[in-house]
Parts: sequence; C-alpha cells; structure tokens
Amino acid sequence: MSTIATILKAKGAQVATLTADRTVLDGLKLMAERNIGAIMIMDGNELLGIFTERDYARKIILMDRASKETKLSEIMTGSVHFVSPNAKVDECLKLMTNKFIRHLPVLDEGKLVGVVSIGDLVKMKMDDQQAAIDNLQSYISGQ
Repeated sequence: MSTIATILKAKGAQVATLTADRTVLDGLKLMAERNIGAIMIMDGNELLGIFTERDYARKIILMDRASKETKLSEIMTGSVHFVSPNAKVDECLKLMTNKFIRHLPVLDEGKLVGVVSIGDLVKMKMDDQQAAIDNLQSYISGQ
C-alpha cells in the first residue's frame, strides 16, 4: 500500500507558501501562477493555516470583502488537518472525505515537507490498482 512519501517523491515537495500578513489578492495571484487550489500560510517554519479557493468563495465573495485589503490571516483556515509522510493513501482519502477537505499538508517532525491533494491521492490509488491488475494478469498468464 502506497504512502504519502511515495506521492511526494513522484510529484516533488515544492509547496506554495505566504505569510499571514499578505493580502488575499497576493494569495489568489500565487494560486493562479502555479495552477493550484491552496496555499500554506506560514510564520517562519510554523504552519499557521491554509488558504483555499473555498476560503475565498465563502469568506470574501459571499461576504462582499475586498481581496486587495483583506489579509490572509483574517480568512485562512487555522485548524489544519495534516499527515506524516508515512501515512497510507487510504487513510488520507478517508480523512479528506470525512472532513470535506481537498488538501493535506505533510509534516515531518513538525516541519512542512509537502502538500497532497485529493487528485494526487486518487491518481496514486488508480496506479496501485492498475499495478495489481497487471500483476494478476501476469500471474494468470504464467508470465
């Protein structure tokens, strides 16, 4: 069974981060540049929260706030669910489904080492299933 470390090794551990004093517009620009849906909000090496497209839709658009003036600290999700690199893909899928989240920061001994999305996990699950199918077909055919 695959782990989060396997995903990070394949996709890389690059993480988009900003400080909490930056504006929502700064966060949106970074997400657009990188074609991502979430940014980790940091204070040095400490993970303070996460800013997602969902945060923007619910806390800026629906509340008629200004992206240029609102700080990320005002709307970020501060209670962040996270996993370790040793976490199993199935465990993470269950957590994300139960908590209605699409991004999981990966912390190793308190240090942010990556982020995985629901898409990353689904892709790994599909790859694992294809490998199992291929192995069974090889076994059945005697190869």
